[in-house]
Amino acid sequence: MLDAVAGEEVDAVWCLGDLVGYGPRPNECCEEVERAASICLVGNHDLGVLGRLPLEDFTDDAAAAARWSQSVLSDEARTYLERLESLGSTEDVQLVHASPRDPVWEYVLGEEAALAAFHLTTAPFVLVGHSHVALAFVFQDEALDGAVVPGGAELDLASGRWLLNPGSVGQPRDGDPRAAYLVLDFDAKRALFRRVPYPIGRTQEEIREHGLPEALADRLAHGM
Repeated sequence: MLDAVAGEEVDAVWCLGDLVGYGPRPNECCEEVERAASICLVGNHDLGVLGRLPLEDFTDDAAAAARWSQSVLSDEARTYLERLESLGSTEDVQLVHASPRDPVWEYVLGEEAALAAFHLTTAPFVLVGHSHVALAFVFQDEALDGAVVPGGAELDLASGRWLLNPGSVGQPRDGDPRAAYLVLDFDAKRALFRRVPYPIGRTQEEIREHGLPEALADRLAHGM
């Protein structure tokens, strides 16, 4: 994904959180994101691995993966994750891991949560993660519209306020197993939803080698 982004000639890379907690390379993920991203948020799985959220709040598979991640997390990765926040902002963008109403846990997948997000923010653009689903909502003239966005879609952002989710790099959940990312062109007022293949089989092998739950490996092939 980072190789693909490098070809986009972007000015900055932002990450909306959950660097660790599912995959077999938590330390490498932290190292790469720290190198590449000028803004990075902390996600609920990061907080679980850090011990700042009780693992009883997670599913059994997620909790098992978090416990394993705790056992291998390097001091450098822990130090990096410890200094991250769940909220961020730039001049025209508010960034949050989950939602403005609950930055750690709430999924923005439907109209009620999206409308609340717009009412709780003021920026022209709001970026959320957490759900692993690429989507877009627009709020204009007190009307809300939105949907899941397929890879390859390009949206005109010239009118209204927008809430955007780029989808997930490592574990998409919209039926497309390719890594997802979003390119925002603020000058042209365009959002470009990208998907790029990655070696899923190799990641599945590493998940199994470490004894992590089989479901975490299996779901990668299906984007679920």
